[in-house]
Amino acid sequence: MGLLKQCQLAVRTATCFLSPISASKSWFSTKATRLGDKNILLMGLPGAGKTTVGKIVAHKLGLPAVDVDDDVLETTWKMPVAAKLAAVGGNRFLEEEGQALCNFSASGCVVSLTGSNPLHSEAMQHVKQGGLVVYLDIDSEDIMQRLAVMKVNRIVGQEAGVSMRDILLYRKRFYEKWHDVRVFCGAGDTAEEVAEKVLKAVERYQNHDEETYVSTRCDRAGLPSQKTYFSDVVIEGLAADGGLYVPKNGFPKIDAREWLRLAAMSYPERALVLLEKCIHPLDVSAVDLRAMISKAYGSNFSTEAVAPVKHLIHNQHVQELFHGPTASFKDLALQLMPQLFAYCLPPMCNYLILVATSGDTGSAVLSGFSRLSGTDRSRTGVLVFFPEEGVSEIQKLQMTSYREGSARAVSVLSDFDFCQRSIKRMFGESGLTGHLAVEYGTVLSTANSINWARLLPQVVYHSSAYLDLCRDGVINFGDPVDVCIPSGNFGNAMSALYAKQMGVPIRKVICASNHNRIITDFITTGEYNLRGRPLMLSHSPAIDILKSSNLERFLYHVSNGDGRLVKDLFTRLDSEQHFQVPESLLGRIRQEVLAGWCSEDDCLAAIHSIHKDTGYVMDTHTAVAKVVADRLQDGSCPVVLCSTAHYGKFAHAVFKALRIQNIPEDPVEQLKKLEVTASRPEIHREMMKCLKGSGRRQHTVCQADYGVLVEEVESMIQDSFLKVM
Repeated sequence: MGLLKQCQLAVRTATCFLSPISASKSWFSTKATRLGDKNILLMGLPGAGKTTVGKIVAHKLGLPAVDVDDDVLETTWKMPVAAKLAAVGGNRFLEEEGQALCNFSASGCVVSLTGSNPLHSEAMQHVKQGGLVVYLDIDSEDIMQRLAVMKVNRIVGQEAGVSMRDILLYRKRFYEKWHDVRVFCGAGDTAEEVAEKVLKAVERYQNHDEETYVSTRCDRAGLPSQKTYFSDVVIEGLAADGGLYVPKNGFPKIDAREWLRLAAMSYPERALVLLEKCIHPLDVSAVDLRAMISKAYGSNFSTEAVAPVKHLIHNQHVQELFHGPTASFKDLALQLMPQLFAYCLPPMCNYLILVATSGDTGSAVLSGFSRLSGTDRSRTGVLVFFPEEGVSEIQKLQMTSYREGSARAVSVLSDFDFCQRSIKRMFGESGLTGHLAVEYGTVLSTANSINWARLLPQVVYHSSAYLDLCRDGVINFGDPVDVCIPSGNFGNAMSALYAKQMGVPIRKVICASNHNRIITDFITTGEYNLRGRPLMLSHSPAIDILKSSNLERFLYHVSNGDGRLVKDLFTRLDSEQHFQVPESLLGRIRQEVLAGWCSEDDCLAAIHSIHKDTGYVMDTHTAVAKVVADRLQDGSCPVVLCSTAHYGKFAHAVFKALRIQNIPEDPVEQLKKLEVTASRPEIHREMMKCLKGSGRRQHTVCQADYGVLVEEVESMIQDSFLKVM
């Protein structure tokens, strides 16, 4: 039910009580919202339009409007606010203003705070107890223009020599500290448009029950009565019916003016705004989400840009997604996901994160969860399974450098698909999960891209790539771009499609396969066929995958949420190793994505050619994307190649591509030699540091036997949690 209808259906009386001096003045309403008697508190910079917007919102809801400046401060002080400021000075003014707000109480009103109220902690704690704090996040240029029109050249707390722009930037940290809900506004938004956004934001806050998740295999006609929230899907990872979680109502749409404003922001700022729109504040509070993002995308990345876009050649650009601690695009999600996981953990249980990796996910998961601290770290173990012969030597060294009791990597004498299939089987066996829960108080979860909290942060970097091109003048907002992604498990490609759903003008997502080419064959023919198909090792091992988990989300997406169809297809794949989609669905698939594949020789040739022409060294996965983009992209718009890993992780293949002889045996020396060869990008210092400290350590190697992997899980739980207890 909408907010305005709720207001019309419910009746109550709301009265605002001010200080004892003004108690005779009150506001009455015959309207109500599901906020009950809570106030809607509008907060923002001077010039944000809080008073005007407050009056519009109050009028539409039939609630009293209270302006703190006019109705509280001037009534209490019996003088204009400007006169009070002139009489007592800035510091004293802030204290008296705060105390006046502490004496204020209201019920069921729309309250427009002053621009300086958030600087007084005691006052904000007081009003926040009885209200929802809505931050009007207005474009800074709009604020500057409004203040100039109002002939405001100094605000409270602005010292001599401090510019207006700097004091406004300083103020923002206080608004970020107190808000429950952000109303993000584009440049030029009118008061009426801002008010409408406030109403939608309040309604979203109220309707937490509508922001839930469903399985890709769920029949919408028979949706379960029990609702599944973001905090649930983060912990569960895989849905009980074997499907993958997706948001029931899809992604929020962002308008062009908001995107344009994001273009001027840093990567963490973009991430905060976008993820606030995708994660309900009752699941993860705005303040806590901001702290997580700040930690995720800070000094642990080697560049302040986090995921920079750089021109490569002609109309091609690379988005460098390898500047995180493990030199892989997985860091963009896995520096944040463990924090979300720990935040959502229910009390009284331990959790073992099971991960299957074709190379990069393993070290990224181990790195991300190792950054947890205290109780969160002691309650969370991580066990990674990887193919012994299916990852590069440097990837293996990165994973096996983690030797703590609660974090471990174990290799398997099989391929990635066996590792992933075994983990999904463990989740599906109630006898096993029940035994682990009863015997050890431990619940299984996953950090693979089947976990929604793994996939969601990837939407940010695809959005950010487009915004970087806008900021740098390569395109204007609204111009199309193509994105070419080396793809095996389809998670990276799916996150680009979700960014498109939010409003990023991506024309085509191009999926680039190596010679395993399962996705290319499927998109070409509509047939997904694993029968008699061996997995072939390649120079690009992170996409050496035949059973693509996130393809399930894609088919749910293009079939308009037909869970019954998805369930039928993937049940058939499990039992028959094969399915064929209807011709009508194949047509919709081809409207969304293109796909091609690259031979081993062509991959190495692309690395050699680009280095010769530009001095840039691509890793083998980026080279796969380059070859496929050359074949499929028509040149009519820019194309962004997702550079998913640093070239140093695949040193042997890069040496071969560059035709370098006399390769050192020591991985550290290999990286040093490559550093001399490559003019850009520079060597990855954190990876070098990790390898210097790891040495050639022994690690557990398992037979390709499901029972053996289960034994490793139980042993890991005993080592991680029983010894602690």
